[in-house]
Amino acid sequence: MSISSLSAPSVASRFERLPVTSYQKYLFMIIATAWLFDSMDLGMMSFVLGSIRTDFHLSTAQAGVLGSASFLGMFVGAAISGLLADRFGRRVVFQWSMVIWGLGSFLCAAASDLNTLLACRVALGLGMGMEFPIGQAILAEFMPAAKRGRYVALLEGFWPIGFICAGLLSYFILPLWGWRGVFVALGIPSVFVLIVRRAVPESPRWLESRGRVDEASEIMGAIERKVAAAHGGPLPEIGTMTTTPNEARTSSGFQELWQGPYAKRTVMLWMLWFFALLGYYGLTTWLSALLQQAGFAVTKSVFYTILISLAGVPGFLVSAWLVEKWGRKPTCVFTLVGSACMAYLYGRVAGQGGSPMLFVPFGLGMQFFMFGMWSVLYAYTPELYPTRCRATGGGFASAIGRIGSLIGPYLVGVILPATGQFGVFAIGAGCFLLAAVVVGLLGEETKGQLLETVSP
Repeated sequence: MSISSLSAPSVASRFERLPVTSYQKYLFMIIATAWLFDSMDLGMMSFVLGSIRTDFHLSTAQAGVLGSASFLGMFVGAAISGLLADRFGRRVVFQWSMVIWGLGSFLCAAASDLNTLLACRVALGLGMGMEFPIGQAILAEFMPAAKRGRYVALLEGFWPIGFICAGLLSYFILPLWGWRGVFVALGIPSVFVLIVRRAVPESPRWLESRGRVDEASEIMGAIERKVAAAHGGPLPEIGTMTTTPNEARTSSGFQELWQGPYAKRTVMLWMLWFFALLGYYGLTTWLSALLQQAGFAVTKSVFYTILISLAGVPGFLVSAWLVEKWGRKPTCVFTLVGSACMAYLYGRVAGQGGSPMLFVPFGLGMQFFMFGMWSVLYAYTPELYPTRCRATGGGFASAIGRIGSLIGPYLVGVILPATGQFGVFAIGAGCFLLAAVVVGLLGEETKGQLLETVSP
């Protein structure tokens, strides 16, 4: 590293003075495609699981295994992608995740039996799992502290939108071409998204953390020129930062997640992700199938599931506002407790064969809080680790969550015959409450702080 590089302003100070313009919003939209299409795929299983179960003559336990299969791939993908992104860069891993995801979707459509479909779902999940920790790390590293939480939370807003799109796609395609046609329709956009993602540059923060200061400055300069052009005027002066760039290290990884203040954060995040995702996927993966079991036709069950999911849109918008107004920790606890209460009430009504007029309002409330929970989860996680191991930390937290995702749908398939629908939703509510307690006891606030201050 040259003397001039040492005396140059840090990447953090250069990012912090940038106004948020159409350029950053364009990058945001590109990254958001990961959430949109991955949400469509995961949400799609809520709508087609009943049809696949009928075609392959599956038991409830086998259907639960199928519903969980993609989460096994997501577990592996999330764990390895974080390590790879902290070692080789955010951009290249983000690109490859799309390739794997697209191929997996097309292969699912061609599956001839349950075992083949299970293998294809695992492969598809591998690509999906790779995307999430990388996307949240890139966005967190590109946004100024005052706007970071809001934009990362808004990123998660594409989750309910994708879920709703999956429902609409299933509603129109299922009667015409069946569940295979749905998989094909989901795979087609992957080609377009792969091309568009080439516009996302490597993270200058990551380059600086690796000691590649000249490359970081070059990319940072290109970003500043694009922001200035979009801003329509000169950029503000670079302010004096109270922090310095992280010392370059030749290695980063899993061991640092358990050193110093990061050990407590890792315990908190792993428990939060595990219980939150166990509850969420255990319930939503089966939502449409449970309505079918209660006596609703396929199209009716899909319709009510889509209707209930609409509340996720105001849910993530409110959460994106609260993370900057209240803070990450109180918003996380609030959405988790709200999810628990609404899941319990929904299960109590729907489990007794209630009419739509009774269970739809509780379903709307449940999705409002659960999608709000997702927003704060993704805003909070990347802030708790330094740049040198941010993707690794986020990747392993996501991977632990995927274990919960893997267990949830299978657990529902096993316990449903014994406990009925009310027991299923009561267990989901308990998972959300446990996650809320963990955050309340171990969480710390990060609102409005520089990444380099929160995680030096």
